[in-house]
Amino acid sequence: MNGHNAPDMPPRLSPSLLDRYIIRQLGVALVLVTVGLLALIWLTQSLRFIQIVVDHGLSPFVFIKLTGLLVPSFLSVILPITCFIVVLFTYSRLGGDRELTIMRGTGLSDLRLARPALAVAFGSTLLGYLLTLAVVPGTLKAFHDYEFEIRNQVAAFLLQPGVFTHVSNDITVYVQSRSADGTLSGILIEDTRDRAAPATILAKSGQIVYDPTGPVVVLVNGSREVIDAHTGRLDVLSFARNEISLAVAAHTGADLYLDASEVPLSALFHPNGQTLPQNRGKWAVEAERRLSAPLGTITYTLIALIGVLGGTFRRHGGLARPIGAVAAVTVLVALTLGVDNLAARNTMLLPLIWVMALLPLAGALYLLARQRLIHA
Repeated sequence: MNGHNAPDMPPRLSPSLLDRYIIRQLGVALVLVTVGLLALIWLTQSLRFIQIVVDHGLSPFVFIKLTGLLVPSFLSVILPITCFIVVLFTYSRLGGDRELTIMRGTGLSDLRLARPALAVAFGSTLLGYLLTLAVVPGTLKAFHDYEFEIRNQVAAFLLQPGVFTHVSNDITVYVQSRSADGTLSGILIEDTRDRAAPATILAKSGQIVYDPTGPVVVLVNGSREVIDAHTGRLDVLSFARNEISLAVAAHTGADLYLDASEVPLSALFHPNGQTLPQNRGKWAVEAERRLSAPLGTITYTLIALIGVLGGTFRRHGGLARPIGAVAAVTVLVALTLGVDNLAARNTMLLPLIWVMALLPLAGALYLLARQRLIHA
């Protein structure tokens, strides 16, 4: 009799097997959604670089390298959001297919069902810390250096025979002809970088060379004409050889100081003259943000779990709770940005950054633990 009824009894599901099943679905979805959003953001942000590549005949490799250096920073920003989306969608689908009901029937509580999502969120948080603390500052520094190099290198491509070329706001170059080996003939340069003494440089010939600061045009057999601001006299200096830098982005003034996003964490806490005094608040906020922002992945995941696990057995509540979870995350993101801006203006508010990071996390964890719905 027992042998006849045994096939009708439901098989016992292993909790570890269920964990692997959910983690596999979450992992695949997380990769696909993250790659999709990353590609969309990369495409929209890289449009500003396409024109300079097309107009000046730069290699596609330059475009790929330049925009590729921005990808880690994009990833660190979207990872908490994609984790929230994936957990919300995957668990909603499991609930809609009654798979969560079956799992609960084996005696698993909401906290136990949440374990696979929390494991994925914890792994994503570790990845977030790796990006924000180690990878992103280095790639952004490399991006700004490479962008500076490209802007200077482009100056050489801009020189077209018979055209007055505005290399920058302060330098205009005219070249009568350009031979196949790069030799320039009939050169006129209007250099107004020194506002007090703008100069006009004429030369019979020249050649573009490169040094670490950017392109330099070596002029041969020419003259430099400057109008004296005090006397109004035209001073002419003849030369056999002269060099004029065509560097577009000279490091002067505020450009001497690094951006907060591209320096290591230790430098954010101890600037040592690397930034202007009025930017110290931004550096302090950046330091606290790097340490607290990845925790948002766990917080958003907990909110998603509250939204889908708590409403599984409600006939008319299946949609309202996920929408509420989306609204809650939207409000948290907006509040976090607002607190960051306020703390940058007043460093006394820096503790609020950690309040925004830890309070929602603790509250979400409490709410998830409270809606236990344990089935013995």
